[in-house]
Amino acid sequence: MAARPSSPADHPLRTKVLMGGVAAALVLVMGLFGGTDTESSDASRPSRTPHTDAAAAPPAGRAAGRHLPRARPVRLLIPKISVDAPFTALAIGRNGQLQPPPAGDTNLVGWHAKGASPGEAGTAIIAGHVDTATSAAVFADLGALEKGDTFEVRRADGRTASFVVDTVETFDKEHFPSRRVYADTPQAQVRLITCAGDYDRTIKDYTDNLVVFAHLA
Repeated sequence: MAARPSSPADHPLRTKVLMGGVAAALVLVMGLFGGTDTESSDASRPSRTPHTDAAAAPPAGRAAGRHLPRARPVRLLIPKISVDAPFTALAIGRNGQLQPPPAGDTNLVGWHAKGASPGEAGTAIIAGHVDTATSAAVFADLGALEKGDTFEVRRADGRTASFVVDTVETFDKEHFPSRRVYADTPQAQVRLITCAGDYDRTIKDYTDNLVVFAHLA
């Protein structure tokens, strides 16, 4: 189980992640992560080409595999790490960054409301705090997830979207692979994102991002 980095008393909210899925919402990846995209010469505009083998990709505009219609997510359930949290919609602020979930509620996750919804074809982005200046938060143990673990998203249409974890990876914010993480896919996929690594007192931020890649079961 990955240990949660200690929480300096003076640090700001830990979840500073870009929620993507719509090209207009991904314009300022560089401004949020403070680094370069090692997979693209234009890090501010990740490709919308599916991140799959060309031979396996369906014709443009056609969803591949099982998927659900668009619906607002209501609750995230990750039994392995005891997550049972409601959702709030997140939007891009005037600074070009997606606004994080409110700091006052440590048991709350946010989704990029202008991107794909969880279960819909495409890449749905879900973020939560690991901790705040005063306590642990909803994604405190996100790094404990492993390939094959499952989680669910209950939706406003009454359906439950079940996901299987493909991989759990940590990326240096200076070399964050935005195309790989945010590019739309023809499959229904989800990214769970939070911060990780060491706390840099100089910039009052953490050095890494933890990303859970998962697909609709």
